Amino acid sequence: MEEEIKTTCLHDRHVKLGALMSPFAGYDMPIQYKGITEEHNAVRHEVGVFDVSHMGEVRVKGPEAEKYVNHIFVNDVTGAPDGQIFYGMMCYDNGGTVDDLLVYKVSDTEFFLVINAANIDKDVAWIKEHTDGFDVTVEDESPIYGEVAVQGPKAEEAVEKLLGLSVSDLKFYTFKTIETEGETIIVSRTGYTGEDGFEIYGSHAYTQRVWDKLMAGGVEPCGLGCRDTLRFEVGLPLYGDELSADITPLEASLSMFVKLDKPEFIGKEALAAQKAEGVKRRIVGLELDGNAIPRHGYPVEVDGQVVGEVTTGYRSISTGKSVAMAMIQKPYDKLGTRVEVRIRKKTFPATVVKKRFYDKNYKK
Repeated sequence: MEEEIKTTCLHDRHVKLGALMSPFAGYDMPIQYKGITEEHNAVRHEVGVFDVSHMGEVRVKGPEAEKYVNHIFVNDVTGAPDGQIFYGMMCYDNGGTVDDLLVYKVSDTEFFLVINAANIDKDVAWIKEHTDGFDVTVEDESPIYGEVAVQGPKAEEAVEKLLGLSVSDLKFYTFKTIETEGETIIVSRTGYTGEDGFEIYGSHAYTQRVWDKLMAGGVEPCGLGCRDTLRFEVGLPLYGDELSADITPLEASLSMFVKLDKPEFIGKEALAAQKAEGVKRRIVGLELDGNAIPRHGYPVEVDGQVVGEVTTGYRSISTGKSVAMAMIQKPYDKLGTRVEVRIRKKTFPATVVKKRFYDKNYKK
């Protein structure tokens, strides 16, 4: 029996706007409204809004909340100020990635975890499995939260003027709770686009009102199509492509988020060994000489030998170049290495480059 496709609290609004809908992570989600290029450019140059209500939220509370979060998370939350946000991964004992996530520090005894939609059930089960011996409670709050992401250089203006929320004081990767319309919402200066922006978490009813105000104010509705092109251009990973149970954070070129100097965390031994030995493969950028478009799974070759594969590829909307992220074996991962991408029966020359094809524009 096929699993029933879920919908977010904004589903009927997407349909009314004429969005192209498609299943993603078990949800019927908008891929595009006017078109991926137009929506992508709105976020790069003006402001756009995404429905990200499919994302998962998990609340960890208790006297040992900080100790426990440090146990399951590769980044280090020790002694952080309230309102700080951390990006990082949860890893299996073998160093493979359970998921990448954001950890919001509410207080020493409370943390709010934001996880990928496709992984909610798996992550929640894994998080709960590892609470033994820690004085904490874990609540899956995914069903109660809606979430929108307002992204782009004019995001602050849109959130302040159209939603009446005071956010100019928020620094990048910080959040605050705001009492409004009879509930407590969470607003963070975060996103998945490489632009300045905010993610707003509230009840389904509040999220619907926020969406309606943003639409009335002329903010561009944006689908998951440009969410992918935007994150890709600035080198941000997507779980299932650049991270997975088979790909460690070190192989994903995300070692800056792995704090091996912490006393302990799940996967530490495996990751420390991998760092000491050196990774045998890693995620890099590729720039093709011509206009051919590399796609997920296409082989990467050197002298007819397969040395890796494309994880994400596009004709970059912001730069016009054909570029990809790819998992490449050593020693072919060095910058400037010439490789070929196989697209069906032909191969197309490419060069290994940094995996960021467009500069981030965060407000620090």
